[in-house]
Amino acid sequence: MSEIQSIIERGPVRLRGRDRRSLNLSTKLTPSEAKAIEEAASRAGKTPSEWARDLLLRNVAVGSHSELEMHIFTELVGIQMLLMGTLEPLLRGDKMPQDQLAVLFRQVQTTKAMKAQELLAKRGQRLEK
Repeated sequence: MSEIQSIIERGPVRLRGRDRRSLNLSTKLTPSEAKAIEEAASRAGKTPSEWARDLLLRNVAVGSHSELEMHIFTELVGIQMLLMGTLEPLLRGDKMPQDQLAVLFRQVQTTKAMKAQELLAKRGQRLEK
């Protein structure tokens, strides 16, 4: 089970436009779990701590919405991604080959949930400020 431990409490100093982080959350992982987290963080261009913090906070924001609301929002994000990927070439008068459209469909299907969570996390950060 995870524990929240206080670090030395400091005053409300702001760092790079944000409040000082003064609490630590820890958990134990197997070597394979740690490796998977390090690889995911690396793919995202983040340290494992940054990656985990973003994921935890994103899930806090997502947790405030019902499953149906999240599904609908995710589908709307998918539709937006599909429109953005197809309208520009079509408006230029280009034809989109079937294989290119199939690739776009697969890309939208695999990334729409992540994009929806990112949008909610960004919205949550703006609301906190």
